[in-house]
Amino acid sequence: MTVRPIVRYPDPRLALPAQPVTAFDGALRELATDMLETMHAAPGIGITAPHIGVSLRVVVLDLDPVDGARTYVNPEIIWASPEMIMHQEGSVSMPGVNDDIERHARLRISYRDIDGHARTEESQGLRAVCHQHEIDQLNGMFWIRRLSRLKRERLIKRFEKLSRDGAAN
Repeated sequence: MTVRPIVRYPDPRLALPAQPVTAFDGALRELATDMLETMHAAPGIGITAPHIGVSLRVVVLDLDPVDGARTYVNPEIIWASPEMIMHQEGSVSMPGVNDDIERHARLRISYRDIDGHARTEESQGLRAVCHQHEIDQLNGMFWIRRLSRLKRERLIKRFEKLSRDGAAN
């Protein structure tokens, strides 16, 4: 178990689509464990492999102390509700700033578990927001691209100031 360095915005790797996982092996398990450790150290509630510089379609979420952390390999949205919700989002790659993003209220995703078994999951609220946020990241869409240009520019300026002042390190 290793806490890995987090790729920071505006690193161009955050804008690249991640590659599908094809090998469900010990290396994938180690990656998922490292992602969980890195996410907890950040701290955060969700992380993708690209956040630690690995271009693979792997997501780890830890939203519920009862259910514990979940790993999603090659996740895809297969249905989204027409109802939308606003939720405050941020990123381990851009600590210290967040903003409200509009997302689908409910989703169904397909994915593989850590052993390669096909799964589907329905989610709503925070989990649905996290699924959309992290799948966007796997597709090379950093969350701030969902903001208006003006909001995005203000947020980037705030992050740059925090980084200069040492608060986002």
